[in-house]
Amino acid sequence: MSGLKVIFEDNHIIVVEKMPNIPSQADKTGDIDMITIIKQYLKEKYNKPGNVYLGLVHRLDRPVGGVMIFAKTSKAASRLSNQVREKVFKKRYITVVDGKLQNRDGILEDYLYKEERTNTSRVVKKEKKNSKYAKLEYQLLAYDEKKDLSLLKINLFTGRHHQIRVQLSNFGHSIFGDQKYGTRGRGKQIALWAYELEIIHPVTKEKMLFQSLPEKKGTWCILKNIDALN
Repeated sequence: MSGLKVIFEDNHIIVVEKMPNIPSQADKTGDIDMITIIKQYLKEKYNKPGNVYLGLVHRLDRPVGGVMIFAKTSKAASRLSNQVREKVFKKRYITVVDGKLQNRDGILEDYLYKEERTNTSRVVKKEKKNSKYAKLEYQLLAYDEKKDLSLLKINLFTGRHHQIRVQLSNFGHSIFGDQKYGTRGRGKQIALWAYELEIIHPVTKEKMLFQSLPEKKGTWCILKNIDALN
């Protein structure tokens, strides 16, 4: 299907770049979603009649773009889901946040509570019922003095609802363009991107690393200031 950027594909998995504002899976809006797009691509590419199997292994928030992996068989889906649970499956993000950080790197540890009614999360005390432990590591990559914005690399240790957005907002450096938790860039696209995904291939057992970067324009112009993310 035109418009789908495939990063890697074999008989077991397909790795793609999700564009911002496309849901990972069908939701109540009825807007076209990644599963539908990829299924259509597979049907057309392999001339398959009827339904095509595609397993959702992980999600990205609707406004967030970046690397996503889907399973083409139920065996691959099951093994990748186990990797998510066992924290073998690693997702890394880049984000542009408000202000200048005091430290070049650090770890944020909080307890988050999800408010189902509003589909938001907030930092709460550890004792609050149904709160969940959240941990991430950040590293400062660049600072734009003129705009007072910082580019961060984020390594997630836990996968909580809106985790990066909530923890950074609570930290005093909300993500630029975050409509729910942000302080700056209202009306702009959220500057959060899943740029790297690390897995063990579900069949070959090979360690694999996939990357995708947003176009260096708009808020992401700050990427021009750095040579590499590794």
